[in-house]
Amino acid sequence: MSAPLHGIFVTGTDTEIGKTRISAAIVALLGKCGLRAAGLKPIAAGTELIDGERINEDVHALRAASTLALSAAEICPYQFDAACAPHVAALLEGRQIERATVLTAVAAAAARADRIVVEGVGGFRVPLGRAEAVGAAGADWDSADLATDLGLPVLLVVGLRLGCINHALLTAEAIRARGLRLCGWVANTVDAGMPEVAHNLDALARGLGDAPCLGLVPRLPVPSPDAIAPYLNVPALHTIFDTQDHVTETP
Repeated sequence: MSAPLHGIFVTGTDTEIGKTRISAAIVALLGKCGLRAAGLKPIAAGTELIDGERINEDVHALRAASTLALSAAEICPYQFDAACAPHVAALLEGRQIERATVLTAVAAAAARADRIVVEGVGGFRVPLGRAEAVGAAGADWDSADLATDLGLPVLLVVGLRLGCINHALLTAEAIRARGLRLCGWVANTVDAGMPEVAHNLDALARGLGDAPCLGLVPRLPVPSPDAIAPYLNVPALHTIFDTQDHVTETP
């Protein structure tokens, strides 16, 4: 990127572990400081037809949380109908996810925003290049490359369920191997019946080292930004975003 961006990149230990919900809650918190905050998800797969329009629920949630007015296309230049791996969804539509297009879209939104929250797709290493080129040297790119291109600090959403420790530590290792800063992690409850949660959280805290825990979110009946906010470490988030001088209210 030609100009430094102000915000974070949000990734997860897997797909369907609450990245969008956490991202939207953080965007809303920034907006409550009076900042022009934008939630971006450059690539999204899976839409449903609502009132004659194809809608991706993640893009819709980020748009609703943002205080900077952006169109769905500005938030997400690549929306695909099939709910599958994005490079496959693109192939099904005869399209290709262009790296330059994604970076241009993020830069354009960032130029109008005070802070951005860029949500990745799936986990940290999801193929984005041509389906037929996956694995071919120099012919493919993935969501880790996108995070590296943006150069933003990375927040890891850990889906609390069996296996999350291994997934989190491997993801953190991959993030740091790219030279990126893991600025923190949020534990989001996926399995409400997960046993020995405290021991798992302790193992995560030790394994993730100097990256602080930025929240422990339970299963919520309506996981709206306002419902999630009380479970986030708001002062730590303001420090990460360098927004302490803008704080006007605490949720």
